[in-house]
Amino acid sequence: MLSFLIAIPIIGAIIISLFPGNRTANQLRWVAIAIASLLIILTGVALTQFDLNAIGFQLSEFFPWIPQLGLSYSLGVDGLSLPLIALTSLLTWIAIYGTGEGVERPRLYYSLILLVNAGLTGAFAAQNLLLFILFYELELIPLYLLIAIWGGEKRGYAATKFLIYTAVSGILVLAAFLGMAWLSHSFSFDYNAIITQGFPLTAQLILLTLLLVGFGIKIPLVPLHTWLPDAYVEASPPVAILLGGILAKLGTYGLIRFGMQLFPEAWATVAPALAIIGVVSVLYGALTAIAQQDIKRMVAYSSIGHMGYIVIAAAATTSLSLLGAVTQMVSHGLILAILFYLIGIIEVKVGTRELNVLNGLMNPIRGLPLISALLVLGGMASAGIPGLVGFIAEFMVFQGSFATFPWITLLCIIASGLTAVYFVILINRTCFGKLDNATAYYPKVHLSERIPALILAALIFFLGVQPTWLVRWSEPTTTALVATLNAAQAVEIAQARE
Repeated sequence: MLSFLIAIPIIGAIIISLFPGNRTANQLRWVAIAIASLLIILTGVALTQFDLNAIGFQLSEFFPWIPQLGLSYSLGVDGLSLPLIALTSLLTWIAIYGTGEGVERPRLYYSLILLVNAGLTGAFAAQNLLLFILFYELELIPLYLLIAIWGGEKRGYAATKFLIYTAVSGILVLAAFLGMAWLSHSFSFDYNAIITQGFPLTAQLILLTLLLVGFGIKIPLVPLHTWLPDAYVEASPPVAILLGGILAKLGTYGLIRFGMQLFPEAWATVAPALAIIGVVSVLYGALTAIAQQDIKRMVAYSSIGHMGYIVIAAAATTSLSLLGAVTQMVSHGLILAILFYLIGIIEVKVGTRELNVLNGLMNPIRGLPLISALLVLGGMASAGIPGLVGFIAEFMVFQGSFATFPWITLLCIIASGLTAVYFVILINRTCFGKLDNATAYYPKVHLSERIPALILAALIFFLGVQPTWLVRWSEPTTTALVATLNAAQAVEIAQARE
């Protein structure tokens, strides 16, 4: 099943690239939509085959690829990776369906999006460290091209900056993985082989630092974040959805999967510093977002803050905080996707993203009333209003982290209030006020354009009212992970006393 989820988008990209005849952009778009729909169906099948009560990896596949290098084709999912694979399939469909019918160079465009999907799914499912790196880097060039070719005015600068930062990220992560294999003396990169190795604390700290910086660039954490605003703003809305909704989660996933699980003793040592970095990112993202006049850049900076919540929850290492971290990854992906999608529609219909120009979009006759209403819902979800998925994710993060980091958690709660401030500014200036009678009579938004936003809005509302449908996939995994960490740390303390 996992191999199908990786192979189908790759095969689909080849088919679209070599599709015979002179096909229109709209025809190729529907082929890509069909492939993305198949991925969603297969993801649903994987969800039905997943045992909610089992602990450990499921749907596993293994093939000894290049044994001399320690590289094997080893796949598997648990409660940490499966929700993120489901999110990847959904947002890939949203990105493809939400692309305009007249996109330039459609063969290349849709092929690249499908390759990004394959790389992300493979990275979330990989159980061999070298295989993870291969998938981790697979999405780099497609995303670079998606920004550089279909981006905004400064797309070249933004794409190059993204390429440099993420390439450095991959190098640091690979260096840490090579260090693990060298210290283990087995030269096996299989996850199950590495996790059984006991490394000295000093070596753990060095390797964990490499991972923290490498994955910290991907998240991104302050001060490694400077590529994000440029990449998110210059990317087209569908590509921004892939960047913020899925790619950033690869960083937090990597921290938990490889940083926390492989180095439990070192993780306990660096956790306070990591929590401080997380709260700095939260406050920086919120305060910087308030100062923005471009609504897309405002949402981009808000993303930095919301990713900081995940880092703090991971640093706290309680069962509830870790469950909240996984929930926040999915929640943030859904919320960021609907915000970027709606901003893309506003830019197309109105012609600007500037707060000083936008007003009165809630006007029921000449404005964009439904788009404005959905923007209000997205802003409320991001601000953590009860009844929406953002609330339950942040509540679990705050409650789970408070016992470990009370003051840091209180600062995060204050930052959550700041989130409400900048979204009130955005909604008040964008949706309300009086339209200019001389110029404002905006084109209607067709039903086909509304469908992605309506799907995302329904999920945000449903998972907010019924969070069990989301958290049940991850709770056994996160509970077992915390128990394993506590046991490893207890053994370390006992050995130190002896």
